[in-house]
Amino acid sequence: MRILYQFPLSLFCEKARWLLDHKELDYIAQNLAPGLHRIMIHYRTGQYQLPVLKDGNNWIADSSQIALYLDSKYPELTLIRKEPDLRESILSIDSLTQELGIHVRRWLFHYILQNNNKAALDIIIGEKGMMRDFEKVSIPAMKMAIKKFHNINDTSVQESKSRLDQLTADLNQTLIENGGRYLVGERLTLADIAVCSMLAPVLMIVGTPWEMTNPDNISEEVLSLQQALLALPLGQYVQRIYETERNARVDWRGV
Repeated sequence: MRILYQFPLSLFCEKARWLLDHKELDYIAQNLAPGLHRIMIHYRTGQYQLPVLKDGNNWIADSSQIALYLDSKYPELTLIRKEPDLRESILSIDSLTQELGIHVRRWLFHYILQNNNKAALDIIIGEKGMMRDFEKVSIPAMKMAIKKFHNINDTSVQESKSRLDQLTADLNQTLIENGGRYLVGERLTLADIAVCSMLAPVLMIVGTPWEMTNPDNISEEVLSLQQALLALPLGQYVQRIYETERNARVDWRGV
């Protein structure tokens, strides 16, 4: 059985889940405890980041590398077009989303920590395990670790917001130039999955880890960005793609 090692709240893990779901492949979404995950993941892959896919004897780290592996191993329902110009465009957009995800993550984590958003923090520590058993200690420690690991401070958050605005404007223009339905070509590709996964937390898409049912927990800054994004074709596109093409086969909450 394929195993996707993940953090449920991670943008890049959502991307990896979607890649597997698009391929209609069976897998288990296996949660790991933040921090403790580094031991096993480094032993198996030589790096520390999730997601990591275990497929038989193969261990693949990084969501973009997982996409390349899946297209090579399971060529049906391709993620990356073979035509050179389309392939180049898809990989270029996917590369851009690596930066987009970093800025979305830093900017949103700033407000999650600032507002002490319990719903998000509960997802991070999980429903069971050591972090849940000792949550009075683990939550403050986790908040400090998140702030340090993602370099969250007033200056970096402002810089991330500025870059986030520029990246979404560029992607919005790319979408318009391609006719408004998909980012590249005439069907769903890695480019769409990558962009939608990175922006879903801002839009708090229903059925995702970032769905927010209580607006009192949402800061004015986040609501403002959400409304600005929804006013663009790009924001409307992300909502539409999630509604029509995010056919999840596995619960994002994992096991």
